[in-house]
Amino acid sequence: MSRLEELVDSARHTVRERSRAVSIEELRARLEARAEDRPFKEALVRPGVSVICEFKRRSPSAGDIRASADVPELVSAYERGGAAALSIVTESSSFGGSVEDLLSARAGSGLPILRKDFVVDPYQLLEAAVFGADAVLLIVAALEPDCLAELHDEAQSLDLDTLVEVHDEDDLEVALELDVDVIGINNRNLRSLEVDLATTEELITDVPAGKTVVAESGYSTREQIDELERIGVDAVLVGEALMRAEDPEQAVRELSGDDMLTREHEIPQ
Repeated sequence: MSRLEELVDSARHTVRERSRAVSIEELRARLEARAEDRPFKEALVRPGVSVICEFKRRSPSAGDIRASADVPELVSAYERGGAAALSIVTESSSFGGSVEDLLSARAGSGLPILRKDFVVDPYQLLEAAVFGADAVLLIVAALEPDCLAELHDEAQSLDLDTLVEVHDEDDLEVALELDVDVIGINNRNLRSLEVDLATTEELITDVPAGKTVVAESGYSTREQIDELERIGVDAVLVGEALMRAEDPEQAVRELSGDDMLTREHEIPQ
């Protein structure tokens, strides 16, 4: 069994556990109190490369990253640094997250929020909406095409944007057949966990004009983001580099280009 298959199985188990504690009917009833949405897709198409800043405590590839991190504190720093949106990893067994982290992120920032998890069931979409997400991640490699289409349609019915993640040409073909708006190209192979930045460079050439493209995994420098802008990427998702940064706010400034703008407008002493 690959690592991806293990994570998908874990997600299905978690859905069963959570739905026993809170029924899908209860979640639907709680939708009435849902907070006003913050458009995620629109945040990714501003000039330059938009930076989606991720909160995750640990990962299967890196182990503990910032295990005791405070969600409101980190997302507030991300926002001050110039983040366009937030990615909150809610998977619990391997990443140390929870759906409650979505509420904490919403309290700590005014930015749109992506729920990043292994979404395999409509229950998770309702959770995302109820707990304050504005978008959800759908991973092509984790889903059969019919299930992906159903989850994509259900997300739209809940006014949730979707980031549909691909890793290879086969994944991309599935996403394009579904005619999704936002395509995430993940440089990390979720089966081997290896990262190859050439993945984005190769796949973006097959993405039709008019699609929003998000590059994921392996980015940590402004030079890399400049190269992404050159090849037509709209946004980049950065997680581990920011979670490990001593000063996350400044790290985001440097990645987003706000740091350069600040220096250009400094008044000489």
